[in-house]
Amino acid sequence: MPGSPRHRLGSAALAVLLAGASAAWGQTNIAATKHNLTSSGPGTVKVAGATDLCKFCHTPHASNPIGPLWNRGDPGTYYQTYASPTLISRVGQPTGSSRLCLSCHDGTIALAQTYNPRNAPTGTIYISSGDKGYLGTDLRDDHPISFLYDSGLAAQRRQLRDPNSLPRELALDKGRQLQCTTCHDPHSDRFGKFLTMSNVESAMCKTCHQLDNWDMGTHANSTASLAPARRDKWDNITASTVRQAACESCHRPHSAGGRLRLLRHEAGIDNCLPCHDGSVASKDLTADMTKLSSHPLSRYTGIHEAAERPWSMPKHVECADCHNAHTSRAGSAPGAPAIKPSSAGVSGMTGDRQFLPQAVNEYQICYKCHAGPNTVRNPVVDRVIINTNVADQFASVNPSFHPIEVKGKNTAVPSLILPLRSTSIIYCTDCHASDSAQGPRGPHGSTYTPLLVRQYVTADFTSEGPTVYALCYGCHNRSSILANQSFPFHSLHLGRDVKAPCSACHTPHGLSAVTSTSASGAHLINFDRHIALPLSSGNGPNYTSTGIRSGACNLTCHQVPHTNFSYSPSSASALNVRRAIRSPAQPPSPSKKK
Repeated sequence: MPGSPRHRLGSAALAVLLAGASAAWGQTNIAATKHNLTSSGPGTVKVAGATDLCKFCHTPHASNPIGPLWNRGDPGTYYQTYASPTLISRVGQPTGSSRLCLSCHDGTIALAQTYNPRNAPTGTIYISSGDKGYLGTDLRDDHPISFLYDSGLAAQRRQLRDPNSLPRELALDKGRQLQCTTCHDPHSDRFGKFLTMSNVESAMCKTCHQLDNWDMGTHANSTASLAPARRDKWDNITASTVRQAACESCHRPHSAGGRLRLLRHEAGIDNCLPCHDGSVASKDLTADMTKLSSHPLSRYTGIHEAAERPWSMPKHVECADCHNAHTSRAGSAPGAPAIKPSSAGVSGMTGDRQFLPQAVNEYQICYKCHAGPNTVRNPVVDRVIINTNVADQFASVNPSFHPIEVKGKNTAVPSLILPLRSTSIIYCTDCHASDSAQGPRGPHGSTYTPLLVRQYVTADFTSEGPTVYALCYGCHNRSSILANQSFPFHSLHLGRDVKAPCSACHTPHGLSAVTSTSASGAHLINFDRHIALPLSSGNGPNYTSTGIRSGACNLTCHQVPHTNFSYSPSSASALNVRRAIRSPAQPPSPSKKK
């Protein structure tokens, strides 16, 4: 009854509640946020005629027992939750405050449908799929919630901080679970998006996620403006540069286009091209991607997985196979074969098929797809010895190889152009990369197959010139080659008498020790079997090294038999060789119409 102790206590409690609410409003000004769902609220989602903004969420009496005077019900909605092959935490159905937040944001319950019907606003409006606050019941495209975040989880996932070090702004619930309220304060929009702390330069993201070498990477430091971007507008964040956008340059914590890893777009390349089409980053990748020979990045969507292993993964190529967006940076490598900064932090595989979480050398990245039995490339030239496993071709035990892993075995290579020496090691990308000097570096695309930096003609009867064998002449001095300083009859074979291409005799990678000996596999000799044919006796085509600049061939070339044809620097002159091989056959002349 009025005036009773019970009534006076209720009035006092209500006064304290209202005083607390007034103090909170003074600090956070809820009425000025989109959580003011009354008719006077600033947002587009509101209930006409409603005047009490607290009733939508709270009631002083007969409240939902699982919340702080919560005035929302729980209809037991089933949610599809975030999942990923690399996720180690157990994400179940939303619990606690997250489930209460979802009672509005999943769009299944009307905003005025409250737990205490006697303390309810009027109206039946819902949050709909067209509203920015709509999450729906499919949470696979949203940051995971309601999972135990403890020291044990941080120990398993090395790039998560121990929750004991989290600031008070990022509070877990009493059960040590991460909830919506860890990142969002429904009463304050001080930092935008109802965040509990500022997320400028992804400060909030980095509070939990400690990424190796992120602070050294380009995406953490680039001051490039996002304004010129043509493919994305980053309309869900406030940022003007790549550095300010940071994690959210590529990721969205809610309503992500790519559910795995919460990428902004489903196709991996669509997350890279908004900047790397030349509008934000300085180099335009799109031009190289449309060239005759390229890594077909647009062909694959969502196949790359951080936990994949080269020997079991499906064939694919995506940007993340060669670049780690968290650690990639500009700069130069200390020298071949060391990995370049643009590919820092990328996984790799050794020549003996050992997986490396982080490749040390550039070729180890290439080996993920181009080594082992699951290679993705067919040979450009049909050779006597076929081997598409490039790790076999470059192995240090081989009789000959281009020096990708270690320095070469041949100490006498007079044609090398300085600073290259017989002790030098080179990169895969010294041969396989963009053919445009002004374009992006790396093997994105080229006019020349197979993804070569310069032209390399493999057709028979090619007239020698500096451009047709430009790939070879990029490292080997043309004048030296034609002066026969390496092989006594280079000029004869390349010149107008024979017109044989470099590829008729040489394979560009190497000869495996499994299929060749130190004599038969020397000097990268592995004949194009459509040019070098067996002798009439069935012998050949084969080659044997007999010493420095000396050897012997058994084959038929241009209809001329070379039966144990030997050469050495002093054994024959070019004139004697011309006489020995007589007149080589020329390509048939095109028939003339009579």
